[in-house]
Amino acid sequence: MDHAYHGHLTSLIDISPYKFRNLGGQKEWVHVVPLPDTYRGLFREDHKDPASAYASEVKKIIDQGHHKSRKFAAFFAESLPSVAGQIIPPPGYFQKVAEHIHKAGGVFIADEIQVGFGRVGKYFWAFQLQEDFIPDIVTMGKPIGNGHPVSCVVTTKDIAEAFSATGVEYFNTFGGNPVSCATGIAVLDVIEKEQLQAHALQVGNFLMKQLHQQKEKHPLIGDVRGAGLFIGVDLVQDQREKSPATKEAEFIITRLKEEFVMLSTDGPGRNVLKFKPPLCFNKKDAQLVVDKLDKILTELEMGNT
Repeated sequence: MDHAYHGHLTSLIDISPYKFRNLGGQKEWVHVVPLPDTYRGLFREDHKDPASAYASEVKKIIDQGHHKSRKFAAFFAESLPSVAGQIIPPPGYFQKVAEHIHKAGGVFIADEIQVGFGRVGKYFWAFQLQEDFIPDIVTMGKPIGNGHPVSCVVTTKDIAEAFSATGVEYFNTFGGNPVSCATGIAVLDVIEKEQLQAHALQVGNFLMKQLHQQKEKHPLIGDVRGAGLFIGVDLVQDQREKSPATKEAEFIITRLKEEFVMLSTDGPGRNVLKFKPPLCFNKKDAQLVVDKLDKILTELEMGNT
């Protein structure tokens, strides 16, 4: 996907437009599809079927590749694109893309490294927001270790056996080490015992409601979107044109820092306020952040900057 970020290894930078556009450029074997953004993208909320429309763009690229005698190995997607601006793909998009990539002989790989392990609240995995969809391969990391460096890959038995049959053995000096395994198990225990998934849903819903109230109050807020404790506040200079309010966003995060609130921006225009707090973040914390944001937005509107 356009603006995607999958990691900083050379192999992952090669499939991350967010990175490679500022480095060596796009490799000929990498194909970039439009970001399924229904707020500012090619197909928006008023489109009758944005999921199919965006999936058709994937099919076009596959067809163009076949015309050049190219094959396709995989479609990589962050289950919820984060660096791209806290994007929520339209329901059904992944299913339709999976159909196209499977027909082309490839697999669908879901990157859950930023959004997995209960963050979206309703489900444990963000790809489940697509309903009745299961990727061929799922990558995960970050929250599985709660700061400890550990990651994991899950796939089907058929794919694992097909890889094994190639004779290309994979091993890793640190793979499966007991310290990392113990850390991962402990994190899963805490998520379950402290009901952090349900907590993310409750606090996320509360935060979304508060932010939507701010949207009604402040014209600088063009969109509020998210799931659980994965939320983006899209700041715009003009509600109709949806032009990114980049300078205003930078001012807001600087002022929030002065108020002891750490927030950052995402999106191609660096205008989307990113809310992705630890899962222990509570309603009191959420109200504090919203109150600070309200204060700063009011300052901006009154010209007291």
